[in-house]
Amino acid sequence: MYIIHAFLSVKREQREHFLRDVQPLIKYSQAEEGNIRYELYEQSSADNQFIMVEEWKSKEAIEFHFQTKHFVEFGEQSKDYMAAPPQIKQFAVQAEHD
Repeated sequence: MYIIHAFLSVKREQREHFLRDVQPLIKYSQAEEGNIRYELYEQSSADNQFIMVEEWKSKEAIEFHFQTKHFVEFGEQSKDYMAAPPQIKQFAVQAEHD
């Protein structure tokens, strides 16, 4: 299993556009084969700071996700929303718990 944390800093004036346009990305990503979790959270101590938390069954599922229409389109749209480049952290789960 793989976990991705994408830290997103959104321009204040683009917040509502971002929140509207990210919804299809979340919906379609959650429906993808190999997706376990795909959720957006807002940082409670800082305005317009978000984290996308993703869990995937395999690297192949992640690679497929990066090629999907909804991911590519959101990547293009989000250029207008971001106050800074996204910070992406990827983790491989070494042992799963029961």
